[in-house]
This record gives sequence, C-alpha cells and structure tokens, in this order.
Amino acid sequence: MTDVKACCAAAYDSDVVELVLGTSYHPGGLALTRRLAQLAELRPGQRLLDVACGQGTSALLLAREHGLIVDGVDLGEESLQRARAAAEQAGLTDRARFSTGDAERLPFDDSTFDAVLSECAFCTLPDKPPAAAAFGRVLRPGGRVAISDVTVAAGALPQNLRDLAGWIACLADARPLEEYARLFTDAGLPVTTTERHDEALARVIEQIDARLRALRMTGALDGLDVPRALELTRQAGGAVAAGHAGYALLVASKP
Repeated sequence: MTDVKACCAAAYDSDVVELVLGTSYHPGGLALTRRLAQLAELRPGQRLLDVACGQGTSALLLAREHGLIVDGVDLGEESLQRARAAAEQAGLTDRARFSTGDAERLPFDDSTFDAVLSECAFCTLPDKPPAAAAFGRVLRPGGRVAISDVTVAAGALPQNLRDLAGWIACLADARPLEEYARLFTDAGLPVTTTERHDEALARVIEQIDARLRALRMTGALDGLDVPRALELTRQAGGAVAAGHAGYALLVASKP
C-alpha cells in the first residue's frame, strides 16, 4: 500500500493533473472549502492542519480569509514547493507552513491543532482507521475534523475501477458516507454534521472530460493514457448518475 500512496503523490505532483483539474483538486472547489470552514466553526487565531494539502490552495485561503494559522502536509514534494512559493507570494509565510507528512503517521505532537481538514484525500488512504486515529491524536479537546470526500455505495464500484488508476481517480477505496462516519466515531471522534454535495462530483467529472478532449489534440497530455482516462470519467459519471457515487462533507468533534 506504500506504493499506492507514492503513486498517488507522484500523480498529483504532475503538471498534467493541474492541466486537467486546475488548481483546486477537489469537487466543489473553494466554495466547498468555505462551507467546510463554516460547518467546523473555524475562528481567527486557531491552528489548522490541512492533510494532503497539495499546492496549498485551501490552506492559503483559510489563512487569508479566516485568520487561521495553518500547517499543510503532503507526500508530493513538488506540490509542497509550489505551496511554499504561493505562501511567500501572498505574504502568508507567518501563517501558512508546508511540510512532508503521511496522514497515517502525522509528524505533530498530541493535542496540537484546533481543527484538521482533509479534502478529497481520505478516500485515497490505504489504511483508514490509523489515519482517523492520527487525526484525533493531534486534535485538542473540543477540536474538529472537517473532511470532504468521494462516496461510493457498498459493492457498487465496477471491478475495473479498483486498480491503481481508480485509486488516483479517488474511486477505488471510496466508502459510503455512513462508513466514513463510523471510522471517525470508532476513533473517538463522533460525527456532528454531514452534507451531501453529489452535484459537485458530477460537475467536476464533466469538466475533466471536457478538458481531456480539448487538451489531447495539443500534445499537452503526452504520457497520459487519455483513452483510459476518458473511460474512467465515463464510468464515474455513470456511477454518479445511477446514485452509486457522490460527494459529501463531514464534521466530527473530539470530546
């Protein structure tokens, strides 16, 4: 499973992924980031950990708009370098720091953060129970976990979406919303709020499909198996239309 994490990190470090997804790598973009912040009741001066922060887009938004002190962790060194450069350009290096970190073994002391954020990333973690426990470990009492993620109904995913490409596409190990809630509850983090935003996943699949078709004629997607990527988007779109896949927000609290 280490190979899965390394491949996902390498994929999301690539320029091709940015061409296809844009700068916000999750359905709903920054609008759903703001909604998560609202649901988690984030306040100025609080410390936030952004797990799988990518290029730091959400972390910098929350540092700027909510006055948070943010640490972002990711396994992609290229993404981290871009996040640091963006923080410097925005004049936010005093409130936004980025470092290498594994979600299952977070490199922070117990009870460090007021909130932990993870967007469209928990579904890609091979070992979810230790990750949920790690989120709880670094939270202070009364702190909140706020995640947004792909959901898939139990047994509904076609077998050919369970390979490595399916992992990178955030589908292979996505779970029903109720199972995410159970994972956090079992880690001592009872869930306080959930919201479904399936339309956000449908929109991003349509956007990916359109960008793939437009970019394949330019040569910008050299090295990407475009037919396979288009087939993934077709099947993912079908899963959403059938009600088998969707997107949801979840907030849990540490007693």
